[in-house]
Amino acid sequence: MRSSGVLPFADLVLPAIRWDADQGFEPSREQIDRALALGVGGFILFGGERGAVQKLTDALRSSSARELLIASDTERGAGQQVRGLTSLPPLLALAAMGESAVSEAAHITALECRDVGINWALGPVCDLDIEPANPIVQTRSLGTDAWLVGRLASAWIEACQKEGVLACAKHFPGHGRTTMDSHATLPVVTAGRELERDLIPFRLAVCADVAAVMSCHVAFPAWDPSGVPATHSSKLLRDVLRRDLFFHGLTVTDALIMEGAKSGSEGQGAVRAIHGGCDLLLYPHDMEAAIDGITGAVQSGDRALAGLAAQSSLRRETTVLKAAEPARLPDATLKAHQVRGAALCLGAVKLLRGDPPTLQGAVEIHVVDDDAGGPYPLPPRDAFQRELERLGVQVRAGGQPVVLLFADVKSWKGRAELSQDSVTKLHALLRQAAPVVLCGHPRRQLEIPGLGPVLCAWSGDEAMQRAAAQRLVQG
Repeated sequence: MRSSGVLPFADLVLPAIRWDADQGFEPSREQIDRALALGVGGFILFGGERGAVQKLTDALRSSSARELLIASDTERGAGQQVRGLTSLPPLLALAAMGESAVSEAAHITALECRDVGINWALGPVCDLDIEPANPIVQTRSLGTDAWLVGRLASAWIEACQKEGVLACAKHFPGHGRTTMDSHATLPVVTAGRELERDLIPFRLAVCADVAAVMSCHVAFPAWDPSGVPATHSSKLLRDVLRRDLFFHGLTVTDALIMEGAKSGSEGQGAVRAIHGGCDLLLYPHDMEAAIDGITGAVQSGDRALAGLAAQSSLRRETTVLKAAEPARLPDATLKAHQVRGAALCLGAVKLLRGDPPTLQGAVEIHVVDDDAGGPYPLPPRDAFQRELERLGVQVRAGGQPVVLLFADVKSWKGRAELSQDSVTKLHALLRQAAPVVLCGHPRRQLEIPGLGPVLCAWSGDEAMQRAAAQRLVQG
């Protein structure tokens, strides 16, 4: 039977709230009310519109008996989640433009998070982009050089937390060497001493006083021969992160709905995560099962778990007090952010090969979408065309061919490379030379046939599509 009322240890759980394109947050209303009644420690927000998110977070705060952590994945700016806010290039693109671009992006992100009541930005990614076959890191990384990634991550953290929004270094001890996606399975990284290199960005993030570190659902037998994911590994989270790296902030799980985190029941997984060294349990499939699992273990005599959970609760309470209150942005400030965001996106677009493409008359856009087929909505695919038309370019059948290739990082793909179907379509379209706009990692250029020009737009987000169209018109 389900427990009723406020539950012990509920403050260690942060369930997710997802925006529905047709009904807004209304389908989540019952779950939200239940979570608040149980006394959860916060929420993770996915999607929404600016006004609706402001209204929601105000209601969450006023209805909760405790200070809440309200988190969101904002690696590409607050506009990644909230319509009406500023979308920014992926971290790898920002890194290519230098530390000032990274800091500016974090500054804009933090101010806009506060505008909608988000006090915890789940970034930056500290994983290294060192495995070409990695299906889930890619453009989310700040690069391949561990010291440079650490420096840039520290700049992001400092700029974000300066504005009163907590940052989170992820995914400890590093997801960069995997060739499988922890959304779908438990990856195992067999590397040995070279893993010390992967820790460097996290060391520097700790030195930058990052508020939180997120574990990854990846096994590292060289560090922990038991083969458990880092999320459940005291050798990694207590011995390495806390003892060796001197981290004293919040240690949190990656989303517990991911396959790499699943081990037994949800309650058993929650107990293993707390024993392993995690303070907070993010995005469980069943929040009550996670809470009941910890409660049941403590009631059965697990005194060590009780002590760890009490420490985690205190750590959460201490950390949330470091976050600033919501602060609405004037429309003029938000407009200035969007202008700067558009400039960063335009500056990020780069020519990977060939001569700068030139448009002569009307164009015909051929879309190859390697990202389609997942469970979540994709960004609109017509932003590129709409921007070309706004700039005075006619788009019609029979015009100069331009290929728009969507090849972004998506959790449901389970691969880094293009699908065979996408490659076949590219071969057919590129029998005659045509410029290709690549909305993905620059490595994907190696899979694009021919020698024609390739413009890298880094992601399929609307802002990057618009920037690519502007660059194409500029020549």
